Amino acid sequence: MTRLTLLAATLLTTLSAAPSFAHDTGIHADPNEAIMASFDIIETTIVTHGEDAVFTTRVRGEAGLDKPDATGKFEGSSVYAYVWPTSLNSGDIGFENDQGIVALAVTFHPDFDDAAYGGVNRHVWHPHWVVLGEDAACPGGLKVNDIPEGTTPKVPPTWPNVPLLIDSPDYPTTFTGDTVEVTIPVKLISGIAEANFDGVTAGLKVNGNLHTPLLCVENVFKVASGDLSLPGKVSAGH
Repeated sequence: MTRLTLLAATLLTTLSAAPSFAHDTGIHADPNEAIMASFDIIETTIVTHGEDAVFTTRVRGEAGLDKPDATGKFEGSSVYAYVWPTSLNSGDIGFENDQGIVALAVTFHPDFDDAAYGGVNRHVWHPHWVVLGEDAACPGGLKVNDIPEGTTPKVPPTWPNVPLLIDSPDYPTTFTGDTVEVTIPVKLISGIAEANFDGVTAGLKVNGNLHTPLLCVENVFKVASGDLSLPGKVSAGH
């Protein structure tokens, strides 16, 4: 069984699969009234337009409307995210090769900042690259991979100096009605034209004891494909 299959099986224990289908513009999913409308994915795509790759997710409600409540402290705080898991290698985004599942995530977390170079971003939705791995200690079965204490792995220039495989690039990110969109120069994502992808909405939580795993996937709201099979194909826009 492949690692991706194992991850898919883990995620499926947390939700009922939603009917969906993929075609050349991405993945389309049936709406599900049991899911918060702002996280109920109905379409997700990655399209290249000239020198840019545009990551887009449409939901049943208003994208970005719902945010986690502030707790006043870092430990135990929550993160909401719109996520595009991909078939990219972690080396394609500036980490060591073969470190886990590479995903673009647009996140909101009101209790801490994790912008590059010490910047402030707790007040806005903002993008990250994250590298995910399995961990049974996490309620959702997945975590953002930790950097063990005392190690100095390769990291991108915009790594936010936290012990996680996470990057904080300043990509243009917009919320318009039912849509969240991120635009990334193709030259910064090696291999994107041949990549497969999926769409996920999820809630994450910082470990209350600040031990590894530091950042867990706690709740999976929806997987666009229903089974995390990455059926989406990056397409070229016209």
